[in-house]
Amino acid sequence: MNSTATAIAILFLQWVNVPLPNTPRTPDGNPNLTAPVPKTPDGKPDLTGIWRNPDGKYLNNIAADGVQVPFQPWAEALYRERQENFSKDRPSGRCLPHGVPDIMLVPATPFKIIQTPVVTLMLLENQGHFRQIFSRGFPKETNPTWPGYSIGKWEGDTFVVDSVGFNDLTYLDDGGHPHSDAYHSIERFRRSDFGHLDYEITIDDPKAYTRSWKVSIPFALFPDNELMESVCENERDFEHLVGK
Repeated sequence: MNSTATAIAILFLQWVNVPLPNTPRTPDGNPNLTAPVPKTPDGKPDLTGIWRNPDGKYLNNIAADGVQVPFQPWAEALYRERQENFSKDRPSGRCLPHGVPDIMLVPATPFKIIQTPVVTLMLLENQGHFRQIFSRGFPKETNPTWPGYSIGKWEGDTFVVDSVGFNDLTYLDDGGHPHSDAYHSIERFRRSDFGHLDYEITIDDPKAYTRSWKVSIPFALFPDNELMESVCENERDFEHLVGK
């Protein structure tokens, strides 16, 4: 085994088989992913856990299920240009942050939800980024940011996250669906059982799209694991990416 392969193997083994407390088990000791949804002390569903979309189906196209994307003409032209260019200019290729929901779609880098009564944290393995979802209202004025400003509330067993204040520098997915600084997202998280998280996002951006549109993406628990360090350091790949 060469040194590179050895290093990869060591990193992989760092978090393999890390039994986590409060994980229901089958008789053979494996995590029971169909067990009931855990609850917080106040009776709400507990979304805490490490999640990922394991097959990566939506990474390059959040509309992969056949959703008709209602582009404004300039946004469609930009998307086609990015497609023809193999998304060479995507921000993440230059060590800049992924967008929302793009940041959650990379199967190799999961995300961790930590739920508290005051703030819900989303820790993203990819480049060590994070999102804060507050229970209070938006500030009166917001400077544009990469992850936006997010407020969460419960509607029954669904956690609804309302986000505004994005800059216009990120992609919705690695394939290059664009958005403007008017981007407003509404995300709905529902844990259907211990091991599965249903996710729906409504994309509202009148500058880039003629109407609101939504997509649904399933996430699976990544049990008995923890996040690993992921740092975009000494980047040498961008100059070699294929594209115009």
